[in-house]
Amino acid sequence: MIGLWVALAGGLGAAARFTLDGFLTQHNHRGLPIATLTINVLGSFLLGLLTGWAGHDGHELVRSIAGVGFLGGFTTFSTASVELVRLTRAERPLAAGGLAVAMIMLSLTMCLLGLTLGQLVG
Repeated sequence: MIGLWVALAGGLGAAARFTLDGFLTQHNHRGLPIATLTINVLGSFLLGLLTGWAGHDGHELVRSIAGVGFLGGFTTFSTASVELVRLTRAERPLAAGGLAVAMIMLSLTMCLLGLTLGQLVG
């Protein structure tokens, strides 16, 4: 039964990503995939927050449904990879490299911030 809840939450996370991606892409005129960066950084923060809050105190169901399900569906490594390859193929290696570094550094930083805040709350 938990698998069904995780799948449902994953679908909702993917729908949330699709909606936010569309909104951010519509308002972005720089030609860079800022939407994926924003979504992955936000998702990293939220997963850190959830993990810090839930910890190992028996919140396994919440971690599974919200973390693996919703946030797993919300964030997207594969789309980020495709966007980096597209930038490289479009002969924009500096943009691709900058985006890759920004995605990793910002995601890790925000995850750490979320984890710290979650531990303080939890």
